[in-house]
Amino acid sequence: MKKSKIRSIAVLVIVLFGVIAMLIGCLAQEDIALSKEIEIERLIRERVDNGYSVSIVVGVLDKDSSKYYNYGKLAKGSTQDVNENTIYEIGSITKVFTSLILADMVEEGEISLDDPIDKFLPKEVKVPTRNGKKITLQHLATHTSGLPRMPENFAPEDWSNPYADYTVEDTYDFLSNYTLNRDIGAQYEYSNFGAGLLGHTLALKSGITYEQVVVNRICNELGLKNTTISLTPQQQVLLAKGHFGDTEVANWDWQALAGAGALRSTASDMLTFLSAEMGLKETKLYQAMEKTQIVFAPIGIPGYEVGLGWHIMKKFNSEIICHSGETGGYKSFMGFDKKNKKAVVVLSNSKGDISDIGFYILNQNFELKTLKKAVAVDPSIYDDFIGEYEFAPNVALTISREGDKLFARVTGQDKFEILPLSETRYFYKGEIVDAEISFIRDETGKVNELIWHEQEGDETAKRIK
Repeated sequence: MKKSKIRSIAVLVIVLFGVIAMLIGCLAQEDIALSKEIEIERLIRERVDNGYSVSIVVGVLDKDSSKYYNYGKLAKGSTQDVNENTIYEIGSITKVFTSLILADMVEEGEISLDDPIDKFLPKEVKVPTRNGKKITLQHLATHTSGLPRMPENFAPEDWSNPYADYTVEDTYDFLSNYTLNRDIGAQYEYSNFGAGLLGHTLALKSGITYEQVVVNRICNELGLKNTTISLTPQQQVLLAKGHFGDTEVANWDWQALAGAGALRSTASDMLTFLSAEMGLKETKLYQAMEKTQIVFAPIGIPGYEVGLGWHIMKKFNSEIICHSGETGGYKSFMGFDKKNKKAVVVLSNSKGDISDIGFYILNQNFELKTLKKAVAVDPSIYDDFIGEYEFAPNVALTISREGDKLFARVTGQDKFEILPLSETRYFYKGEIVDAEISFIRDETGKVNELIWHEQEGDETAKRIK
């Protein structure tokens, strides 16, 4: 055989091996992608099927595509499935929008981060100072103002809709009478009040409502069609109902502090927003977005810092920029890894935590929450537990039974089902309360006390009835 023919065959073999290797590589990548998709679907099904949520919608974005994973219903007992266009309350994720408005106004030369907030508030409002230093817009956006998490005059008439009656007058009254107990800018302390005050201040500067500022400056620019506070009749149909355990709860209404948590949105809109944050979607807001992603202050936890609105986590050789949210019947998470061009949003219409799902999708070194599983016990033993157990005067836990179900009710709150980890130890269904209850028998076998187990420690309650 001629040498030229041998060389041609050798080249052909090499090419074929290269093609085969490439095909195997592509198939391997497809298998990995399929495996990840199956894992995400399994995660959200497990949460919903085990009562941790009524529904979960997950959106995943990379530089090439976006994908949605949906499971569950609009409400308990509903037949309507959720999808990427289902509307959820996103709670404190609103703070990211508020800080983006701030950054955009700075980019446009309308204001400065160092502007003191009393520059924009009515003259009669006395904003607290300390050691001659004033609270600035930047302090509010980075939770370093020295203002508390919640104002001392926050006293809702209806705790199921707590922000509905907190007015501008309440806000000004608190500011005018509050004394700062730490230096301004000295320390991070997460403040719903501060973020709400920032939204209110920016709305005053703009001469329109906070909602109108969000729509005009962000939603219209990015094409976010279902990111809003007030819903149209068409949007009401898309709204997932919030739940606390199995109980449907009221949506939250807002007045003065809307900038802290009033927005509602969809997974589709949130991925569009995150695409712009990563620079994958061209927008005139990008320079302002970059400004919000810069580290401004440490949080006090190793590897955790704060930007303008965003929290920045440096862990497992990645930098994740993220925020979570919560209202009375909803949980939310959004985050992205800019270097690896990956973003995630997770929305739920229940109180069971879902942020671990978001972190895990972004980096699988993060641990997933271990779901508690109920064991089978004879319901007749519940009769031994029925009664009232006192922690302190006027603070008790009432245990009751309805058929084969056991319930616990803290004084002044609703009752919720608790499930057995063993014959004597129980947890809240869906973990709506991150606590467990152990019933203690005396030497005669009678239950005379219980122990409330929480991360902060254990607390014993004596049976009084």
